[in-house]
Amino acid sequence: MAENKKTVKLKQIGSPIGREDYQRATLIGLGLNKMHRTVELEDTASVRGMIERVRHLLEVEGERRPAKH
Repeated sequence: MAENKKTVKLKQIGSPIGREDYQRATLIGLGLNKMHRTVELEDTASVRGMIERVRHLLEVEGERRPAKH
């Protein structure tokens, strides 16, 4: 029987150009390497940790960003 696993949907909204190598590698690890690409991944602690490292380059579906002032 298939389990209902939680997933998280990510969209790359920032460019890795001029960023540190670890940020570029993290995007590739998440399956993102070009602008405006979208992926759906299993919601695990390791994926959440990767999201946190490049949060400024991603849009997470279902989460709202705080307004910039």
